[in-house]
Amino acid sequence: MSRAGLNLKYLRKLRGWTQEEFAIKLNIKRSLIGAYEEERADPRIEVLEIVANIFKLSLDELLLKDLSNSINTGSYLQKRRMQKMLSADRNIIHFVPVKAAAGYLASYADTEFIDELNTFTLPMLTGGQYRAFEIIGDSMLPTPSGSIIVGEKVESLEDTKNGQAYIVVSRNEGIVYKRIQKNNRAKNKITLESDNPNYHPYQINAEDIVELWQAQVVIGKVVTQQRWDVNSLANLVNNLQDQVTTLKKKMN
Repeated sequence: MSRAGLNLKYLRKLRGWTQEEFAIKLNIKRSLIGAYEEERADPRIEVLEIVANIFKLSLDELLLKDLSNSINTGSYLQKRRMQKMLSADRNIIHFVPVKAAAGYLASYADTEFIDELNTFTLPMLTGGQYRAFEIIGDSMLPTPSGSIIVGEKVESLEDTKNGQAYIVVSRNEGIVYKRIQKNNRAKNKITLESDNPNYHPYQINAEDIVELWQAQVVIGKVVTQQRWDVNSLANLVNNLQDQVTTLKKKMN
């Protein structure tokens, strides 16, 4: 019996690719990856040849061996296993891009879905559980749109602190990046505030919140800033001197 479909799933996860990313590399539809991995269809020979080339395997190994348990599947797999073992104690951060936000809301507790997300690590973060979210919009300026917020998991609303920034995942509002203000009188509601004063605070029901991640790190692109060169500064000074001289003449 062919093990090609299961081996494709194993190899894809070993590399940390989503089904969509793997499909692009194989030049096939994402739905075909799902069909192969669930053994609803057998991979075509040309697809297997591409996979064999990527992972430095033979077609026999792809078709017949259980790669997840094999210890002699080539130097590439051995190196990848060693890398995974070395990183087992490191904090693996799963990244939720904007395009995956809708899927995350439906599957945040699904380990299979979470495993599909791309991951990275940050050496300054130790202990705890972390997740990264891409934010869009200007409600939290000066944090620009497109920034990535790395948050540490907060187990309960009671553990949050007023005025601190959090990624709030809720059933009605989706994934938002806001500062939290708790209401001692109405504990069933919390207020979400933006750093941009153009956005008004608003309340949500505490029972609608499914996850809270306290912001720890903000990752963003370097913004190009205008810099003055020496000639520009010299021209500016000369213009100011000319203006002062003209004013003095008028006063005299």
